[in-house]
Amino acid sequence: MVTNITNFGRSGLSDWLIQRISAIILALYTLFIVVYLLLNPGLDYATWSGLFAQTWMRIFSLLAFVSMAAHAWIGLWTVTTDYLKHTGIRLAVQTTIILAIFVFLVWGIQVLWGA
Repeated sequence: MVTNITNFGRSGLSDWLIQRISAIILALYTLFIVVYLLLNPGLDYATWSGLFAQTWMRIFSLLAFVSMAAHAWIGLWTVTTDYLKHTGIRLAVQTTIILAIFVFLVWGIQVLWGA
């Protein structure tokens, strides 16, 4: 059995579960946004801003951001460990991915909760 400390969960089962739960959250968020856009054909900035000014929408969006970060990390970790056999290259790529996901997550939170 191979043990690697760079995966997201403690086991393959927890990674699998996180991947599935995050996919469901992302699907629900996408479905909500699509339905909202379809039901508001004359959408203007005030309406869109009003939607994201509500606390429940900010929390739902934050949950979607965190879900996307976890989903992306697990998927990309799996791909890099499967296809990048050289340890140095794999760790460099994984470090770059972690930094990118972190930057995008912090940026998304700043846009969502910023003034």
